[in-house]
Amino acid sequence: MRRSVDEILQIAEDLKRMGFSCRFCPRECKVDRSRGERGFCGAGWLPSISGATRHFGEEPPLVGAGGAGTIFFTNCNLQCVFCQNHQISRGLMGSEFSIYELAREMIRLQDEGSLNIEPVSPTHQVHAFVEALGLAWSKGLVLPTVYNCGGYESLEVIKLLDGVVDLYLPDLKYADNEAASKYSNCSDYVEHARVAIQEMYRQVGDLELDELGVATKGLIIRHLVLPDNASGTIETLQWIKRNLSTEVAISLMAQYSPLFEAHKFDELNRRINREEYDRMIDECWELGFENVFVQDFESQDVGIPDFREKEPFNWDIGG
Repeated sequence: MRRSVDEILQIAEDLKRMGFSCRFCPRECKVDRSRGERGFCGAGWLPSISGATRHFGEEPPLVGAGGAGTIFFTNCNLQCVFCQNHQISRGLMGSEFSIYELAREMIRLQDEGSLNIEPVSPTHQVHAFVEALGLAWSKGLVLPTVYNCGGYESLEVIKLLDGVVDLYLPDLKYADNEAASKYSNCSDYVEHARVAIQEMYRQVGDLELDELGVATKGLIIRHLVLPDNASGTIETLQWIKRNLSTEVAISLMAQYSPLFEAHKFDELNRRINREEYDRMIDECWELGFENVFVQDFESQDVGIPDFREKEPFNWDIGG
């Protein structure tokens, strides 16, 4: 059941207290964010965002005719060497917003026709996002909330979001911590991501659509296929089947490109090929998954943003 405005504002206060000795994510840096101290992610106390826009490159049930109402937070609690959003995930771009300004952006996105409010990488700014969301609800926001995160989440935080988030959109990037450490500077990714996703699934269940095919509730797990199965795709799919359900919605992404620092790793310094991707699709069907989103292999460049532009995504090339 969705929380009331008073309840969500109380949750925001609880989250703020967690930021006084920061444990918004499993790194638990314990810095006092409210006093300007910065931990691993480099984020300050007030939210920094690079923009809020209707995004047409998400999974179809999140987009519809109006687009997803994405809010791109800067900084990140991971350091993926292949990050397509590296311009903002390393804190090189973006502007600081007040809670009121952030809430106003949510209302604007609703007024422009967005189907939802989707914070992108909100983990390290969850206190500010939830407070702004409560304020926006009090001002007439009615859209579902899509929590788009990298999967490296605090179980304590995810439990607090029960009744706040309608749809979870986490990555499940890796099947083993050796790869997570090597490519995302995160040596305990797997256990934290898996337990967080199990809690997300407990809260919202399988993907639910309205009569127009628009997502209203549920979980979509994203997994980016890396060259030579470096992300452990098959193992991840097997884990989902064993621990969640074959009815879970999975977004199997083919858009990997050797961006940012990926060229430093020989095994990552190429795109995946069609045979690799088709093999993973076949694995989904063989394991019995019933709800799988696949990408057009010919459109690998679609969705790679340039945040220096006013509109970072170029949908003239097939999006």
